[in-house]
Amino acid sequence: MDTLILKLVLVPVLIGVVSLAGRRWGPAVGGWLAGLPWTSGPVALFLAFEQGTAFAAQAAQGTLLGLVSVFAFCVVYTRIARSQGWAVSVLSGWGAFFAATLALNRVAISLIFAFAGVLVAIVATLRFLRVAGPSGTTPVPSVWEIPLRMLAATAMVLMITTAAASLGPQLSGLLTPFPVYATVLAIFTHHFEGAFAASRLLRGVVIGSLAFAVFFFVLAGTLSAWGLLNAFGLALAAALVVHGLSFQFLSAGGG
Repeated sequence: MDTLILKLVLVPVLIGVVSLAGRRWGPAVGGWLAGLPWTSGPVALFLAFEQGTAFAAQAAQGTLLGLVSVFAFCVVYTRIARSQGWAVSVLSGWGAFFAATLALNRVAISLIFAFAGVLVAIVATLRFLRVAGPSGTTPVPSVWEIPLRMLAATAMVLMITTAAASLGPQLSGLLTPFPVYATVLAIFTHHFEGAFAASRLLRGVVIGSLAFAVFFFVLAGTLSAWGLLNAFGLALAAALVVHGLSFQFLSAGGG
């Protein structure tokens, strides 16, 4: 019951704070912030509590590899959004995510190769997501937007952690980075500001995912040997350093 209460409090608070920050500084920064493991980090923590550190370490490697599925979502959403509305774009993006996840679930590679593959995928995705276009209309914030993000993220954490024992560590990890937050952000940005703004947001997600990748690379490599507190502390410190550096890349318009 204690972990359930923590899930119901920690996840929506984190999502609410980052949502307000993204609204304050725009879609690119909002996407960059979304790249951090706001839902995946808590999932990893709860898996360690409930399934043990060995299970959580294997799941963390799966979560790292699952970033490839997130990039598939971003690429397909961006491409479909050029001619379709947000609903078709979201469904197409989700289809790409789950197709990539099914394929990756058949893959067994070492942690270092998974990390290297994700780095290559980040570069390739950023090259595809070099977009330019009109800024669209000024966004009209919806009263339901942030509560919806909080609800969706919390539901995802509860579903993954509840089903983890049945899914196993790899599939649990692969499903963990499902782009809940990025989906909600993309929908509202696409609706109010247009497809180009949504594409810029998703590009920010990919840039921010470098810190996500570092977090889970460090976590997967240290959790079993170093223990929960040390591994999470080191992973978080490394991710924050990398995320700060990636913001300079975002500010310079690189990619």
